[in-house]
Amino acid sequence: MPKPRILIQLDPDSHASVFDAVVAVDAGVEHLLQYHSVQPDQVRDLVHGAMFTRSPQDLASTAIFIGGSNVAQGEELLRRATKCFFGPMRVSVLLDANGANTTAAAAVLAAAKHVDLKGATATILAGTGPVGQRAARLLARQGAHVRLASRSLQKGEEACNSVRSRIPEANLQAVMTSSPSDTAAAVAGAQIVIAAGAAGIQLLSADVLKTATTLKVAIDLNAVPPLGIEGIEVMDKAKEHSGVICYGAIGVGGNKMKIHRAAIERLFTRNDLVLDAEEVFALGQGLQ
Repeated sequence: MPKPRILIQLDPDSHASVFDAVVAVDAGVEHLLQYHSVQPDQVRDLVHGAMFTRSPQDLASTAIFIGGSNVAQGEELLRRATKCFFGPMRVSVLLDANGANTTAAAAVLAAAKHVDLKGATATILAGTGPVGQRAARLLARQGAHVRLASRSLQKGEEACNSVRSRIPEANLQAVMTSSPSDTAAAVAGAQIVIAAGAAGIQLLSADVLKTATTLKVAIDLNAVPPLGIEGIEVMDKAKEHSGVICYGAIGVGGNKMKIHRAAIERLFTRNDLVLDAEEVFALGQGLQ
């Protein structure tokens, strides 16, 4: 008889995410163990508690979800967790801190419905953030030329180098967007633009958007007014505006939620999965 499915939620924030907990329950988790304010040096004992309480053949019924609002902290928790595993003594792990992996996957999959990513040019506005860098990773792996845009060219270069550390062959370019003319240059010639900035910050005005004559798909991941791309509505889902297929945050969010739930379900199919951006994207591809 299969063991009950237990998900152990590790969250570095002062309160474990309610959002992540609800998704876990909706994905069929039978027992959810939530730990908040988790520090890296606490991970080993928490993971050992997951590993050593069930026999190897039952460990597929235990899994770890790493969330929280700080992606860098989540990445460190993931690194510490995977260091604990050896031989058959391991459990599957999903990283989706701040929803960065599932959001980036959903955005890139939306773009891929309308544009052949191989050889396409994609501009990611506010591309130095966690969602932007993950979207860049996914696009680069699909053969796109990716422009990582930032108000600081130095930060853009650093973000490009971070992506190249994982994908040496990535076709990346750092571009600056400190003025409307900079932004116009950043989107000129692109077929895809993804706005991945902080809530309530407009990154692309309607006037500049009109100059992007080669643009085929525009995706805005900000749901808080003013939206990241002027003229896109938060509910837009493959809606055409002036010849451009547009997605708003909620328009992308439905697939993001579908991917999130599916990723949690996938954790319980075996005990040796580590689901980061690329694995989450591949899972999303299978749901299309």
